[in-house]
Amino acid sequence: MSMKGKDIKLFTILIGVFIFTLSSVSYSIPSFARQTNLPCGSCHYVYPELTPFGRLFKLNGYTMTGIAIIKSTYKEDNTNLQLLNVLPISAMIEGSHNKIAKSIPGVQNDVTEFPQQFSLFVAGAISPNFGSFIQVTYDDQSGAFSLDNTDLRFADHTTLFSNDLLYGVTLNNNPTVQDVWNTTPAWGFPYVSSAVAPTPGASPMIANLGGTVSGLGAYALYNNLVYGEFSLYHVTKQGGPIPETIDDNTLTLAGYAPYWRFALQQQWETDYLEIGTFGMATQFYPTGISDPSTDKYTDIGFDAQYEKTFDSGTIVAHSSYVTEKQKLDATYATGGSANPSLNLNTFKIDASYNFPVGVAFSLGYFNTTGDGDAILYQPAAADNNNPTGGYNTNAPNSSAVTAQVSYLPWLNTQFSVQYVAYTKFNGSSSNYDGSGRNASDNNTLYVVGWVVF
Repeated sequence: MSMKGKDIKLFTILIGVFIFTLSSVSYSIPSFARQTNLPCGSCHYVYPELTPFGRLFKLNGYTMTGIAIIKSTYKEDNTNLQLLNVLPISAMIEGSHNKIAKSIPGVQNDVTEFPQQFSLFVAGAISPNFGSFIQVTYDDQSGAFSLDNTDLRFADHTTLFSNDLLYGVTLNNNPTVQDVWNTTPAWGFPYVSSAVAPTPGASPMIANLGGTVSGLGAYALYNNLVYGEFSLYHVTKQGGPIPETIDDNTLTLAGYAPYWRFALQQQWETDYLEIGTFGMATQFYPTGISDPSTDKYTDIGFDAQYEKTFDSGTIVAHSSYVTEKQKLDATYATGGSANPSLNLNTFKIDASYNFPVGVAFSLGYFNTTGDGDAILYQPAAADNNNPTGGYNTNAPNSSAVTAQVSYLPWLNTQFSVQYVAYTKFNGSSSNYDGSGRNASDNNTLYVVGWVVF
């Protein structure tokens, strides 16, 4: 059976990026490693940070294999069955210890979580052009399993103007979980964080929809250079009545929400650069479907990613900026905000140096700014579930530096020490909540270990 021209071109590209990433050390979902028969470092620098090869593996629908498979054909070059010889299942367990700089009154400090998270993955090729990344997670605070990040893909190749065109379809439950760059909310730095430490209250809507929506979209990568995607999302809440009823008084996506992504990338011998844009337009019932009025959020993001490989390791840097325009028609009409429209902006930048010996150093910074609102951003609230959530200046502004050291004694085991230092929290650096708590009181020491197998 002879190779087609487009297959030869694709094979050449994949071999090239494989040689480029072979020396990287990391771990990934082991079912992918078993399927490809490749070391985990060929797809990841430090999980979930993807290498060029890892990005192509994901865009190709998780279907590339390097082991014997159960295969059946009824015509030349036409496969109607392709099954893995191994069941594509992996597991991950994560434990952590957390300490904040100043205890919250009435709340225990020095918290140990074991497990903080336990996940099962069904990840790998399902058919010749169809693959999955399905994560089911046990969360210690809910005490229950639930569907976590999920991405089902179909992918194939054709030729357009004598160049390769990779095209596909994605079905997923979290906007940006399908993205292959580590600049968007679903896979952005820091890749692990405390589940119990105080965090700022304001963030763009695009970063808060995981598990409440599902989206179907189409994407294409032309000549390994230009990437484009368009998806539509719809509400698919879990753990409640389906369809939603008037008894549900929580934030609910109305209608269909478009998501878009465009990027340019270029690979040189030891350097890689990506610049792009992404965004989403959403409309929500703020208190469920009983009130037909809605709020509108438009998120527009810009991002860049740079990688450079040295003999001693690899440096990877990411940056993103998301600006969100909020039209709070429903919230304002019911007295939930002092202004009918607001803006929220978030800037992030981080860089990591990954040594071949299994050690990585990372440093990141984020800065959130936005319009003030005396009702939406109020001083210290008597909310026992959010005792650090006040806004004494009525503004959402927050900023912090995150430093992390990671050690990988084995390719499927990682230990990290992370410190988050806040320079501003919910509007100010001192007395941010109106009850005397400072931003630096929420500085967090987070020690975490995780194993995948």
